[in-house]
Amino acid sequence: MRWYTGDPTYDTLLGCALAFAVFVFAISWVLPSPYGRFASTRFGISLGPRLGWFLMELPATLSFLFFYVRGPHRGDVVPLVFLAMWLLHYANRGFLFPLRMRVARGETGSFSIMVITVGWMVTSLHGYFHATFFTRLGTHYTIDWLRDPRFVCGFLIYYTCYALNLHSDAIIRRLRTREEIEAGIKSYRIPEGGLFRWVTSPSYTTELGAWAGFALCTWSLAGAFILLISLGNLVPRAFATQRWYRARFPEYPRERKVLIPYLL
Repeated sequence: MRWYTGDPTYDTLLGCALAFAVFVFAISWVLPSPYGRFASTRFGISLGPRLGWFLMELPATLSFLFFYVRGPHRGDVVPLVFLAMWLLHYANRGFLFPLRMRVARGETGSFSIMVITVGWMVTSLHGYFHATFFTRLGTHYTIDWLRDPRFVCGFLIYYTCYALNLHSDAIIRRLRTREEIEAGIKSYRIPEGGLFRWVTSPSYTTELGAWAGFALCTWSLAGAFILLISLGNLVPRAFATQRWYRARFPEYPRERKVLIPYLL
């Protein structure tokens, strides 16, 4: 993996983005990203969870497609494989996931404008870095790349974690009954089953695993960027989530780790 592409604009932006990921990791231990259960009115006007999540994730799709169709290698086999992976990922994360949220009637204000604005910056760069590398700057994306052990292993890791992520999200979603939602009751329960038997935040574990697999199968610093920015946001948030559960539920299982079964 080269540390530069020879494109000064791309390399400069990517260097700044990697430095920003380190900053996010540091600040998130003090202030977990203020959305969801950690939402705060200190950061400007807040939007509902469905709209907030949709707006925050939307630029990843729009930015990626904008730069992808301008790339000279947009019709090559390997970039098309990555295009399909991208669209499948964000069809779920950007569109289906917010639609499936079980939001209590009348619940508002869990996504501040500040969170969405920072999210726009990150997801726009995320789309730009990957689409530009796939279709213009990546020099190793010949048809043989699909047989390379890095692609094969990364692809398997990505989709294994993707499937486990969907399962973990479904468990969280079912914690609120439809009757509670209709009644406007914002309830919290201890999640059980699946990877929740071992860790508090399996959705974060599997998302990080998926991005690690994606970085491996694309073999790009663009992949390293989204993995690092996700680590910077999700690892501190996972520890904060476990503290939140233990403070709210005295019976919370003490044997559950934060992110990695039996280890962390």
